[in-house]
Amino acid sequence: MRPLRYSINVTLDGCCDHRAGVPDEEMHRHHTENLGQADALLFGRVTYEMMEAAWRSQPTGARPDWMEPWMEPFAHTIDAAKKYVVSSTLDRVDWNAKLVRGDLGTAVQRLKREPGNGLFVVGVTLPLALAELGLIDEYEFVVHPRLAGHGPTLFAGLSKYVDLKLVSRLEFRSGAVALRYEPRR
Repeated sequence: MRPLRYSINVTLDGCCDHRAGVPDEEMHRHHTENLGQADALLFGRVTYEMMEAAWRSQPTGARPDWMEPWMEPFAHTIDAAKKYVVSSTLDRVDWNAKLVRGDLGTAVQRLKREPGNGLFVVGVTLPLALAELGLIDEYEFVVHPRLAGHGPTLFAGLSKYVDLKLVSRLEFRSGAVALRYEPRR
């Protein structure tokens, strides 16, 4: 069974707003490697729409003004990746994506049973539901050395503890730290 890996940027005070992190070249390289190791990405609707708006390649092939040259490998990797989108409100998706409908647990178990290296999930709401179902096999929290003073926060409303064991730690020059955990089963 291929593993489901979760990764999120979070500030020291628990904010996981995508604008609150401190992105740099080293961080983008790390996230590009993570995405490149997955057979497919699993998004909820909000994350899918946000990522598509930011990272979908332009028809002209031109780089958006806000994109630094060192962001391009990440942009190419996420643009080319196969994607699954969990949504009950979207009628259709594109951008190399397929809709996932019906019972979330059943659908994700089916995806995990397919051969391959693994699935990768990001976001806030969908990972909460997946954690509740015990379907996440690896958690990565990239902790940024910043206090944001606002939310959203991770796993708000989780109904039970999920005990984790640290399996690796990677420090970045920026002071951010990537902590990888596996559930204690």
